[in-house]
Amino acid sequence: MEKLIPLIGANIRLYRLTKGWTQEQLAEAIGSTGSYIGQLERGEKNFRIETIIKIADALEIDTYALLENINGEYLYQKTWVWASLTLILKQNEAVQRKIYRVLNEMLQDEEK
Repeated sequence: MEKLIPLIGANIRLYRLTKGWTQEQLAEAIGSTGSYIGQLERGEKNFRIETIIKIADALEIDTYALLENINGEYLYQKTWVWASLTLILKQNEAVQRKIYRVLNEMLQDEEK
């Protein structure tokens, strides 16, 4: 149970960001607050199954997707991934696009 709450929180964050939504947008879609969504994503709050269902419906995903262990790893344990993503999201769109181009070029070089 200890690991399940942060896992669900990490999955909520992953699917929310995939949809391009802020915490506030997700909160509005389920009739909650952005701070509550943040607490869920960080694994600081327990939540009811009804909340998981509401979030999955709002994100237009299967409820079970929020319970999955993605790629056999717990994403919430990779703090550097979230720190990197947070750093990128704090930048304006022009800088975000530049970061994407640099990363894309670096990864293409790695494949050679």
